[in-house]
This record gives sequence, C-alpha cells and structure tokens, in this order.
Amino acid sequence: MIRNHLHTAVATALLASVALVGCKKKEEPVVTSTPPATEPAAPAPAPAPAPVATVTVTTVDLGPTVGADKKVASPTATFKPSDTINASVGTTTSDPATAVPAKLGAKWTFQDGQTVKEDTADVNFAGPGQTVFTISKPGGFPTGKYKLEVLLDGAVVQTRDFEVK
Repeated sequence: MIRNHLHTAVATALLASVALVGCKKKEEPVVTSTPPATEPAAPAPAPAPAPVATVTVTTVDLGPTVGADKKVASPTATFKPSDTINASVGTTTSDPATAVPAKLGAKWTFQDGQTVKEDTADVNFAGPGQTVFTISKPGGFPTGKYKLEVLLDGAVVQTRDFEVK
C-alpha cells in the first residue's frame, strides 16, 4: 500500500508538472534589431571665404572752391580761365571696418585730347570719404571744352565734362 501511495504521489506530481508545462504561456521570441547602417555624415562644407571689401566711387563734383569737408561748395561745369578747378571724388567701401588699399586717379584732358594733368593717389579707403584733385594754371586755361576721367586702380569709373569760358 505504501508503494501504491508512492506511485500515486509520483504519478500525481508528474501529471501536475506536465500540466504546468502545458499551460505555460508560450514566450514570444525576443527580436533584436540592429539599426540600419548609416553612411558617414558628409563633412561640413568649408565656410565660404569672406567677401573681399571693395571701394566704389560714388560722386564726382567740380567747382572752384572746396570746404573743410573736402566737398565742392558750389558744383559747376563752367569755369573762368583764371579759376582753380577742384574735383571732389566721393568714395565708399563695402565694409566700413576694413581698409581697402587702392589707387585713385584723375586725368584732365583738353578738347583736342591733350593731357593737361594726371594725378594718382595711393589711398587706404575705409567707409565713406572724399579725395580732392586740383588743377590751376598761373597764366589761365585756354577757353574750350575739357574732360575729367576718374580712375580707380587704372580703370575709368566716372567722367565729367566741363568748359572754360
């Protein structure tokens, strides 16, 4: 009888364990994913070079007198033979904080193409400014038509026609 009880107990334990295993919820397989391969990031583009500051001729005025601000007091295009003729050339730079070295010039010619005078100045431009070029003739200028060419680094950037009467 003890044996029967033992067999029954073992059989019951075996059935219970089979039942437990059979009732156990099936576990979902754990799926691990690897992130998709990424291409290495493209290198950041090199910063664009800073624009080079430039100088521009903004105004050209002719007149017999120039004020303390280097501007022509009364612009005109007609002069007397005994007048001193001034050209006030206004300039500005694209970046007022940066000095821009350049050559500013004035070429004065008579109506027949003869050069009366040529001037050049090496200037470190910074922001707005004025440069004055002057011509005079102790015996007086011949009457006729004249031309002023304003040059920046050798290139004509503005012209003014004037007359001596």
